[in-house]
Amino acid sequence: MWALVIGFFMILVDSTIVSVATPALMRAFDADVSAVLWVTSAYLLAYAVPLLITGRLGDRLGPKRVYQTGLLVFTLASLWCGLSPTIGVLITARVVQGLGAACMTPQTMALITRTFPAERRGPAMALWGATAGVATLVGPVLGGLLIGQFGWEWIFFVNVPVGVLGLVLAARLVPALPTHAHSFDWVGVALSALGLFCFVFGIQEGETFDWGVIWGPVSVPTLIGAGMLLLGIFLWWQSRVRVEPLVPLRLFRDRNFTLANIAITTVSFTITSMIFPFMIYAQLVRGLSPTSAALLLAPQALASIVLAQPVGKLVDRVHPRALAGPGLLLLSVSTFTLAALMTPTSAAWQILLAAVVLGVASSLVWGPLSTTANRNLPMRMAGAGAGVYNTTRQMGAVLGSAAIAALMQWRLSVHLGGSGTQVTEAAGAGAAGAALPPAVAESFAQALAESLILPAGLVLLGCIAAVCFERPRHLRASSTATTSTEAAGPGSPSPASPSATSAHPDTEASTATEAGRVADLGAG
Repeated sequence: MWALVIGFFMILVDSTIVSVATPALMRAFDADVSAVLWVTSAYLLAYAVPLLITGRLGDRLGPKRVYQTGLLVFTLASLWCGLSPTIGVLITARVVQGLGAACMTPQTMALITRTFPAERRGPAMALWGATAGVATLVGPVLGGLLIGQFGWEWIFFVNVPVGVLGLVLAARLVPALPTHAHSFDWVGVALSALGLFCFVFGIQEGETFDWGVIWGPVSVPTLIGAGMLLLGIFLWWQSRVRVEPLVPLRLFRDRNFTLANIAITTVSFTITSMIFPFMIYAQLVRGLSPTSAALLLAPQALASIVLAQPVGKLVDRVHPRALAGPGLLLLSVSTFTLAALMTPTSAAWQILLAAVVLGVASSLVWGPLSTTANRNLPMRMAGAGAGVYNTTRQMGAVLGSAAIAALMQWRLSVHLGGSGTQVTEAAGAGAAGAALPPAVAESFAQALAESLILPAGLVLLGCIAAVCFERPRHLRASSTATTSTEAAGPGSPSPASPSATSAHPDTEASTATEAGRVADLGAG
């Protein structure tokens, strides 16, 4: 399990660690901010687009093999990033790094799904989910420390020894699970890749091009529209493919899988869109360094780590809505609270306390949602399910980053009468250690606080989805077994006794269970 967590943690940290390196990269390469922003954009684009494909690839070639290949590519690309002589080379290396990350992410979830039986999957998935939550905040803190002490190269070099360790641990500890004979839907691959590329690129870079013309006849709205059209054709094609679609649409016949994907989209949207305005507020309004600003949210990471194990134990025992529902509501409340505290005069201890509440909310959200999503899926669809789940999670992040940038621009123009370029200039100034004058700081803070209302409100849609979860199959089976045992008397064997089931989902003992799961989802 820890072999998988190391790799997963590393790739998610790399999604945010570069955010604090913008000024250092601009100085090192004598580049403008638009070029440096592509260091992050290229990685996220290469990471998000292939997730559906790499998830299915794990089903065909084996999740361990695809995971190790991705980790090797990611590690070598990290070394290449640190040695890059120009900004163009660095962006190219980040694309390769993103492709390696895309190979790894679905396999971590699929391996957990296939290694742990449904009734004992909670602690493992809770650790996986806590890793996702913690990594988002660790990136800026770690990036600030490494840049301050060693230079920008080390935000990439640090991945090399960690990647080598991850490769050794994966080779020794991660099981080589049986593969399933899959044909590959090449038409689906092309449609999904092109559709996701156009959509993600358009959303991600819309603010850069002022939502207008990109090049010649190609505009941001045209690109987003083309992406949506291609994805619509992709879904139609998947409904027509009867043998091995890239995304089996019968996955969505599982109610909890569908609802968990809706909920994780809102969570990813909220977490991503909340951090950016808060970091700008902490640096420009409070005058903190990037590292000190990130440390304001450190209690969130600590609370998530501390609660990962106890929440993981509960995930297997209680109805998922009992954890995810309150967790999503608490996430909304804590985000609203942070917005209220984003003033020039609020006390630091109040923000730290709100961060603790945010950490409690995160621990009740990430693990339970990821566990619930794949709990009832058949093993042969573990990779496809993981690919869909991680794609929707990443889409939430992309939409969140684009929406918050546009909303911040609007609120800043209302309060300060400026343009959207103020956001970029302010972020760069804050990272460089400058601070806004007091006369401007209050209006600036109010504009940023108002932008947080969007993510705080949107996550309530995820809360509604979570409270609609149905009781997982293993809990229904356990309840039925208990009732049968009580009716038969104390001398009767329990149908749900450990001896009656296999500890490994991929053994022959689980064949009947697997057949039942496939039947429940329906034949293609």
